[in-house]
Amino acid sequence: MKITKLNNNIASSVKRLLKRKQGDVVSVEASVRKIIDQVRKDGDKALVSLTRKFDKADIARKIRVTDKEVQTAVKSVPADFISSLKRIKNNISRYHKEQLRSDWRKSFGNGVELGEKFVPVNRVGFYVPGGMAPLVSTVLMTVVPAMVAGVKEKIVCTPPGRDGDVNPYILAACRLTGVDAVYRVGGAQAIAAMALGTRSIRPVDKIVGPGNIFVNTAKKILYGEVGIDMPAGPSEVLIIADGSADPASVAVDLLAQVEHGTGDEIAILLTTSGRLAAKVQRELQRQAPGYYHSSDERRKLLGRIECLLCSGKSRMVDAANMIGAEHVEVMAKGPEKIVDRLTNAGAIFIGPYSPVPIGDFAAGPSHVLPTGGASRAFSGLSAVDFIKRISIIKCDQAGLRRIGRDAVKLARVEGLKAHAQAIEMRTRK
Repeated sequence: MKITKLNNNIASSVKRLLKRKQGDVVSVEASVRKIIDQVRKDGDKALVSLTRKFDKADIARKIRVTDKEVQTAVKSVPADFISSLKRIKNNISRYHKEQLRSDWRKSFGNGVELGEKFVPVNRVGFYVPGGMAPLVSTVLMTVVPAMVAGVKEKIVCTPPGRDGDVNPYILAACRLTGVDAVYRVGGAQAIAAMALGTRSIRPVDKIVGPGNIFVNTAKKILYGEVGIDMPAGPSEVLIIADGSADPASVAVDLLAQVEHGTGDEIAILLTTSGRLAAKVQRELQRQAPGYYHSSDERRKLLGRIECLLCSGKSRMVDAANMIGAEHVEVMAKGPEKIVDRLTNAGAIFIGPYSPVPIGDFAAGPSHVLPTGGASRAFSGLSAVDFIKRISIIKCDQAGLRRIGRDAVKLARVEGLKAHAQAIEMRTRK
């Protein structure tokens, strides 16, 4: 862990911290566009060849996972694990039900009635990463909010293993959450297939779920042809701590974030205590061998962890808001006062007993959160992301006459004569 003092130019310190080694973005975009074009042109044939190229798997005869395979997978998963999935599903459902809104109509007493109706997106595609580890939790954290919202059709794309099979734990989670179809396709080609459609995979209305730079680039390119959720890239944690924090807990939470192992994760400690920083440094060295056996691996991953020494809590909050991290932990005295001032974060974890992993796996809010500073404009995935809001307007003639005069003035200023006439011809009668 590198320990530095936060200088007077907070922006420059933050900019340095957020630099990622994600490769040549321009080169990635060019590669992704080629993949999308290939899927657009060749459909299933492209999916087969690209899966053979990138995942070393043959899916020529089995792009879609069969019901029999799903049933076999569910039977192979321990019953106590299924029980855990059910409890977590209930936690997520309970949280997201609180976000739902009801249709409303209201007369404003001037001949105008306004309202809104809320309808779920019809068909959604969920991307579940499966590269370094099968992200079973992502099935729950993306599909359950959609269930709560009332989405009718739910499909999952996830990369297969070299044997062409999908991880049985992922399939069990898909069955539990009511997924209608699972396809053994990953990467940018999966995003293209869900957006554009192929013979095997009908196009969806919206795509959600985290992924690597290729997956996220494909989502950005195809936005407009399909709805997407948000930029959700490599994981991030920012810990705000003072001298009261437990250094062992701070260290393990930092290690947990870089454990994802892509090399692009960000783990930052903001603290007012040089003594805490030194203790955390020692704890990292003590704990790391228990998780990373190779000295080269330990050195590489610990190099992703940074500490900024701040002159006061106000400076920590200013830096945290500028960074806008995916996960923000607050382990300091008077945490609620700090939380009140935090405006940019994907999710906030308060106190010594609220580590990020409890949010990743079980608490209730989705773990699909904005990264790379995107929390300045985006929120974490929720049930409302699967619901469309439709405005309702109803005027009687008196109401149209009353508010129409102002509308006509705007229409004429904008040079839209037919717009003005559409109102005036109805109010002359």
